[in-house]
Amino acid sequence: MRLRLTLLAGLALATAASLAQARQPAPTPPVTPPAEPVAPAAEEPPPVRPAPAPAPMPAPITAEKPAQAAAKPKVAEKPAAPKPRVRGGAAIIQAIDKVTAETLKFEAPVGQPIRYKTLIFTVRACETTADDEEQPDSAVYMTVDSQPKAAPGRAAPAPRQVFRGWMFASSPGLNPLQHPVYDAWLISCRAAAPAPTKR
Repeated sequence: MRLRLTLLAGLALATAASLAQARQPAPTPPVTPPAEPVAPAAEEPPPVRPAPAPAPMPAPITAEKPAQAAAKPKVAEKPAAPKPRVRGGAAIIQAIDKVTAETLKFEAPVGQPIRYKTLIFTVRACETTADDEEQPDSAVYMTVDSQPKAAPGRAAPAPRQVFRGWMFASSPGLNPLQHPVYDAWLISCRAAAPAPTKR
């Protein structure tokens, strides 16, 4: 009898415990907030380099009064004027006939035509280098005309110029006379002969 009562009492306690549990509300799971979108990480800008420090300004230059007066700058001396060339009164010319190999050295006064066979030489100027020039030389400016002699009873043909220019005694091949028969070159310049004195 006691055993039955103990069993009934235990059964009643178990039933009451199960009813108590059934009456209690079921626990609710915790609510987690929805995940928020994550913004992409912004790229870090490159580090800003500090501006270079400005160069120090030079100190202003102040004019200092010298204790003594400054020496005056030396003025370059003007170069001496070149000496003029010596003008001659006549040219010494040598000519050659290429056919007969005949040579002739003659004097041609300035401004006076001189004939050598069929050539007429007219010297316009003849000058010699000055003393201060390094290489002594003579130069003549002249014209050479070709004019055959007139035949008996006929007029002479018109002259034809075959050369005009400068000839140099030191360089006879610089400006040569271009002629198929004759050749000529300058030897030197001679001073003008003194004018005769009247008595």
